[in-house]
Amino acid sequence: PRPAPRRRRNARRPPAVKHPAAVVDTNVVVAGLITADPGSPTARILDGMRRGAFPFLLSDPLLAEYREVLLRAKIRKLHGLGAPEIDQVLTEIATHAIVRAPEPRSGAPDAKDNHLWALLHCLPGSVLVSGDLALANHPPPKSPVLRPREFADSLQTS
Repeated sequence: PRPAPRRRRNARRPPAVKHPAAVVDTNVVVAGLITADPGSPTARILDGMRRGAFPFLLSDPLLAEYREVLLRAKIRKLHGLGAPEIDQVLTEIATHAIVRAPEPRSGAPDAKDNHLWALLHCLPGSVLVSGDLALANHPPPKSPVLRPREFADSLQTS
């Protein structure tokens, strides 16, 4: 008998995510909410978080940071949402998150980002998704930093 034909890999389909979870930096969430392009990498990531399409880590301090930044007057002018709508988005995000309460850590290029390092430490091998070049140039130990486009492209499409 003839062997079954080999299934050709679809060149358009990116490989599945290879990390146990992601930590999504605030700048990605903000960019995902204010973009006018629903197909942009940041919009796809935010949509995936709201639907639970990939595993991601969240802590109370990171959720509070998302809220604080999204409610800044300058950012509110860009997305046009009020506090109730922002709270709805954050509730959707939190519903699908892997919530952790990490021990404080240090080592981030900016001390304000130490909570990201702490969260990454909760699940070894997790990836930080950020548009912050300082974080990309000085990644945490054993956790890569991916730009939003790199991470969005790594998500398995259905």
